[in-house]
Amino acid sequence: MKHNKLTMAILMALAVFAASAPAHAADTYKIDAVHSFAIFKVGHLGVGYVRGGFTDIAGSIAYGKDTEAGSLVEITIATNSVNTHNKDRDAHLRTDDFFDVEKYPEMSFKSKSFKKLETGKYQVTGDFTLHGVTKTITVTADVTGEGDDPWGNYRAGFETSFTIMRSDYGMDKQIPAAGDKVWITLNIEAIRQKSK
Repeated sequence: MKHNKLTMAILMALAVFAASAPAHAADTYKIDAVHSFAIFKVGHLGVGYVRGGFTDIAGSIAYGKDTEAGSLVEITIATNSVNTHNKDRDAHLRTDDFFDVEKYPEMSFKSKSFKKLETGKYQVTGDFTLHGVTKTITVTADVTGEGDDPWGNYRAGFETSFTIMRSDYGMDKQIPAAGDKVWITLNIEAIRQKSK
């Protein structure tokens, strides 16, 4: 009888522990800059758009399919890597009329909270810093896929699109010739880091 009570107590303790423990911890992924893209679109003269992007992206993502605990996004983009496929325009964008890359060499995003909306879709809130100004924004991020690659790594892909008003970040020159509203898309591929 005592043996049965002891066994039952152990089983109950294990059940409580299992229920309180997360199903899977978040894995850490390092951004693969070669296969990641930060793309923007901004109005030009009220009749069309200029499209461009940034080629220097770094950071990491902590992500787990079955848990929000430990999830984190940290992305840094070098502003002098702006590329609109026109050397003169890119040089102008690097001046203090726009990105002022000498004074503000980076823009960044660091998450503060995650909320799972459905399978493969998350609401992410965090601090977006541009041109020396930091504002809290909320975006919806999709997991675009994950799996093994041919080089022995495990990858995950993420995508989000959102808009900002550049004047909110002190980038108010050249408006309205260059539009205030900016459409931004991030396509990220990241490689899961092996446990040490």
